[in-house]
Amino acid sequence: MATRTTHLTRKVLRDDVHDALLEMLMTQQLAPGQSLSIDSLARQLGVSPTPVREALVELEHTGLVTRAALKGYTVTSPLSARQMAELIDARQVIELAAVERAVRTPGIVESLKDVHADHEAVIRRYGLDGPAGVREATQDQILECFRADWAFHEAIIRSCGNRFIQQMASILGANVHRMRQTMDVGLTDAMDALHEHAEIVAAFEGGDPATAVEAMRKHLELVSGRAQAEAANPE
Repeated sequence: MATRTTHLTRKVLRDDVHDALLEMLMTQQLAPGQSLSIDSLARQLGVSPTPVREALVELEHTGLVTRAALKGYTVTSPLSARQMAELIDARQVIELAAVERAVRTPGIVESLKDVHADHEAVIRRYGLDGPAGVREATQDQILECFRADWAFHEAIIRSCGNRFIQQMASILGANVHRMRQTMDVGLTDAMDALHEHAEIVAAFEGGDPATAVEAMRKHLELVSGRAQAEAANPE
């Protein structure tokens, strides 16, 4: 029984460290290209090096950190144009499959309306529907806005009824945020994304899988287009 308790305590600690490091990465407290010292992170978080090492192993699978022999871990550099195109392609493969399967799931429309309302509330709360709010947004506000946006997509993925699609989608969230950090469009397109999500909700209300898939396809293509435009015309 003591062994079981010890195992659970260690797992909870590792999960807490993982979440703490993930937030530091997503708010750029750990900047792209930065070398990561396990001992230093352990001291900063007030834990032993073991859960930090275990959390970094998990984060490596998301692509947010990389590990090189004899050099240790480094925060991954911003996405290249090719990596961004591959990410959009992966999102289309996974998310369109999820949409097709989730359309007729009982309660899905209500769930989408709820997360859509939450997303809009975050945008209005911080004034992110106007240029002044975007310019003055803090990293925490950026992260909250991203999470509210991604929660819409997660609601569909969770409702698709296929655990393997859900598993494949589990690493998308962090990489989508990484794309937004790379292109700096995480807030400037907040209202565009909100309107496109509304069109997806309307398509789900109609109950036709093909229409819902097309609405999501259009949204992902527009996200890609905005990212490419930002890359071509950086401020």
